[in-house]
Amino acid sequence: MITNVKLDGKGAEKLANGIIIQVVKDYREALKTLKKHPRDTDARGVKNECERFFRSQWYSQLTNVDGEFIIRRIMEEVKK
Repeated sequence: MITNVKLDGKGAEKLANGIIIQVVKDYREALKTLKKHPRDTDARGVKNECERFFRSQWYSQLTNVDGEFIIRRIMEEVKK
């Protein structure tokens, strides 16, 4: 159990970055799976959930990086 944890500016930034990095990894993996198995409903669900995150108000509170840019960038990467 973690108690009395205080997030200073750097800690909050690291947490935000960690959340975003994990969603990027999940999104990339879902797109790769869908490329091989277009009917995979689990991968489709993860893809949709990640896209909702990148377009959400919460995401915009975590970073100033445009979520649509991230979506396009990862899609382009996976298409190669």
